[in-house]
Amino acid sequence: KTENVREHRMHAEQIVFTKALVNRLVGHRGKLVAVGTTSLRSLESLYWFGVKCLAGQPSFLIGKDDPYHEFPEGLPGREASLRAVAEYMEAGGIEVLTGETEIYMMPGYDFRVVDGLITNFHQPGSTLILLIAAFIGDSWRKIYDTALEEGYRFLSYGDSSLLWCKKKAAP
Repeated sequence: KTENVREHRMHAEQIVFTKALVNRLVGHRGKLVAVGTTSLRSLESLYWFGVKCLAGQPSFLIGKDDPYHEFPEGLPGREASLRAVAEYMEAGGIEVLTGETEIYMMPGYDFRVVDGLITNFHQPGSTLILLIAAFIGDSWRKIYDTALEEGYRFLSYGDSSLLWCKKKAAP
């Protein structure tokens, strides 16, 4: 609804992680597939919370622009960031971690946690289309064109797809 995508106001979503899940994620060595865009946004936000923990600023509100700042010292890998979250929870005696995210994923976002995504086909002109474009790259247009040509159903009760991330950074 804005000409410049960076001016779009993202809504905040509450996210909740148990200590057991965070610990399982720390030790996970294989591909990680999110089921749904909310799960993807939550997992990526957990990474950014870990970045904040490592920087000594453990505030679990992930702003829409947080991932787009310059990080001259570099960013930690997936395991280091998630380990920082686990250590934060352990030190604080926290069994259930609650936070909020406004994370905005658009082309240029570098996915740090999620390797695959199961999701439905989203509405044109939406923030979710931008997320898909960021996740799989330019091939999103071909996938959506094929879905339209083949009569796939879109939106919440539509058909789904398994998409693999076109990553730039090592997890």
